[in-house]
Amino acid sequence: MTTGQPIEVLLVEDDPGDELITREAFEDNKIRNNLHVVRDGLEALDFVYQRGVHAGAPRPDLILLDLNLPKYDGRQVLEKIKGDPDLRAIPVVVLTTSSAEEDILRSYKLFANAYVTKPVDLDRFMTVIRQIDEFFVTVVRLPGRVGATGGENPTA
Repeated sequence: MTTGQPIEVLLVEDDPGDELITREAFEDNKIRNNLHVVRDGLEALDFVYQRGVHAGAPRPDLILLDLNLPKYDGRQVLEKIKGDPDLRAIPVVVLTTSSAEEDILRSYKLFANAYVTKPVDLDRFMTVIRQIDEFFVTVVRLPGRVGATGGENPTA
């Protein structure tokens, strides 16, 4: 049930290597979505609140969020997004190296939509990115998107 139009994906990632792998996964898997990258928690909040250098930024349809970030960590960013009635409907996938049970539990308590541990293997990492994209683009109906049934306003 996809509209065929690209979605806006915000990647919040401070590791240049992980950013590069994610970009490569989008390219190799022919993912047409628009990938925007910010490198710390403060910049992520500036992007979603469309302030500063991100004043004209599009509203993300999906956020891929690392937990271990400078300035504000991913938990703080997640708490802020999910605590804001204007932003909480945006799906947030925590995409991190941590497999610690306390990070998983805390992320879900802060209303993360999914928690994915980054695979170390390059091919597996690329597969995970493709699967996340496929799920949120072809399976899930995102808020504010026209679905297969027509142009209903989901907030009406």
